Amino acid sequence: MALPCGTALWLLPQRAVWWPAESMVLVADVHFGKAATFRRAGQPVPHGTTGDNLARLDALLRATGARHLVFLGDFLHARTGAADALWQQLQPWREQHGAVHMTLVRGNHDAHAGDPPAALGIALVNEPWAPVQGVPMLACHHPQKADGATVLAGHLHPTVTLRGMARDRLRLPCFDWSPGLLVLPAFGAFTGTSSLSPAPDALRFAVAADRVCRVPPG
Repeated sequence: MALPCGTALWLLPQRAVWWPAESMVLVADVHFGKAATFRRAGQPVPHGTTGDNLARLDALLRATGARHLVFLGDFLHARTGAADALWQQLQPWREQHGAVHMTLVRGNHDAHAGDPPAALGIALVNEPWAPVQGVPMLACHHPQKADGATVLAGHLHPTVTLRGMARDRLRLPCFDWSPGLLVLPAFGAFTGTSSLSPAPDALRFAVAADRVCRVPPG
């Protein structure tokens, strides 16, 4: 898609945005440590979500060749999930991608969970953050409008429900675009979703397997 300022962005089926001119890929709401947090609370949730998230990030970086990875908030889920076992998985992964610059735009969960360890080499910024000076695009966690700029954000975990001829339904993660604001689907494998009524002028792009499809209005 082309932004009003002429910047071209690609909406990827990996639930990410690719900015080819800047070799930058952006993801939202990974929520590392969420499953561990739930297990500590006695909830029977699956193991292996961190490994799945890292494998998908690996594939995304290989596919794009990105030199900069931006997390649009909620890198961590909660302080109780930020245990040694998590860092033992994240540290070697970060070292494998040592040539990739990484930035975290702090989200609401990060405010409670705390920043990731400095050893991970992830730059920390607050919203709104301008990734490239002179380009009217802002990286945020919370969806918001900014005069004269396009905002990329997460937080809402948007989905869309598609209905078939036989009254069947399929709920898919989606990108939600309205003038001046692009909300990304949650990247994390164990994040939950939200089905919100879109704004009247919104366009939604569903993530279906290996493709991104524009959803007809109505």
